[in-house]
Amino acid sequence: MASAITTLAADAPTLSAANTGFMLICSALVMLMTPGLAFFYGGMVRVKSSLNMLMMSFISLGIVTILWVLYGFSLAFGTDSGSLIGWNSDYVGLSGIGITELWDGYTIPVYVFAVFQLMFAVITPALISGALADRVKFGAWVLFTALWVTVVYFPVAHWVWGAGGWLFELGVIDFAGGTAVHINAGAAALGVILVIGKRVGFKKDPMRPHSLPLVMLGAGLLWFGWFGFNAGSWLGNDDGVGAVMFVNTQVATAAAMLAWLGYEKLRHGSFTTLGAASGAVAGLVAITPSGGAVSPLGAIAIGVIAGLLCAMAVGLKYKFGYDDSLDVIGVHLVGGVVGSLLVGLFATGGVQSDVAGLFYGGGLEQLGKQAIGVFAVLAYSLVASALLALLLDKTIGMRVSEDDEVAGIDQVEHAETAYDFSGAGGGAASRTTAAPAPSAASKKVDA
Repeated sequence: MASAITTLAADAPTLSAANTGFMLICSALVMLMTPGLAFFYGGMVRVKSSLNMLMMSFISLGIVTILWVLYGFSLAFGTDSGSLIGWNSDYVGLSGIGITELWDGYTIPVYVFAVFQLMFAVITPALISGALADRVKFGAWVLFTALWVTVVYFPVAHWVWGAGGWLFELGVIDFAGGTAVHINAGAAALGVILVIGKRVGFKKDPMRPHSLPLVMLGAGLLWFGWFGFNAGSWLGNDDGVGAVMFVNTQVATAAAMLAWLGYEKLRHGSFTTLGAASGAVAGLVAITPSGGAVSPLGAIAIGVIAGLLCAMAVGLKYKFGYDDSLDVIGVHLVGGVVGSLLVGLFATGGVQSDVAGLFYGGGLEQLGKQAIGVFAVLAYSLVASALLALLLDKTIGMRVSEDDEVAGIDQVEHAETAYDFSGAGGGAASRTTAAPAPSAASKKVDA
């Protein structure tokens, strides 16, 4: 985040209406990403799980918002304590902040910075949910989300972006969330699925997306919102860095989508819509930590590398036997690692800071720092998330029963179905002619 890599101007800043308005728009764009993620994930699951998938993302808007106001902002961005966590009593309940009080060193109010960062906190646990499709009790997910943001997200955000955080002080570059958001969520997903196990029928039954149009809609909303996610992370528009990040976001995403589709065509013989959507998201993930440090040509390289590696990584779950339902690990963990490490190679030293990567004469120093950040966040999130899941599994239980999973988690957990066709019929024939009984094959497809 910008606060980790900029220096204060000699003169005290004053409130900028332009930057404040820009950041409020960016905050709204990032908020839109969570419903976009809900559509993206909701279309990728079978019809009997689509509402549950939507809710697992959407509920984060409620839970994390309240926790952020009560204590999350203070833990993540309060005064540093031991380089591990922050605290500021004025931030508790956002009750001690003046309406025109500026975020330190910037021209936007603290309230604006707080709400922008809130939207990052909201979407991060929602990302985890894609790995757990079809099989987690909704109440257990709600409790896990609350515990996870408290124990994992808030501290990691402080490490990476909070003044005094140990990765901040080390000089790890994470412009908008490669470590704090994507590696954090991807490692958490791996930790939880190692505890709760595989879906019924994993590697046996076809578990195809029920609505690819929903997937494409979700991917489009994510791509649109990501401009706020990335360009907004510079916290202003005064020096052109945010504009470079905006361009790099588009460029890397396009390159990753094309690379993923090319890999698909060579490997499987087809260009798929799911591949296009997944490749775009992989590019967005990879450019998130790196886009403020590289040129547009570097962004193309990062997008191509991420698109290829993430496309290859999604198949690892079948080789190693972990059930990552919607490829959170393959896209977010791998994409976050790729984008974060490639800063150490492609940073030009002429955008957000003077730090240069290996290909621009900077040696291996920044690559080493990036690796420390990547693997520290990965290890902490993996272990802490697995322990939280184990705690919940041994107390209230994380999974629905096998019968409920087979019947459909939407009906069991929400007493609803995504599509109701009971009123879709019409005409005399439909009233007088009995419909043929569904075959065993059609039942299997519908499931």
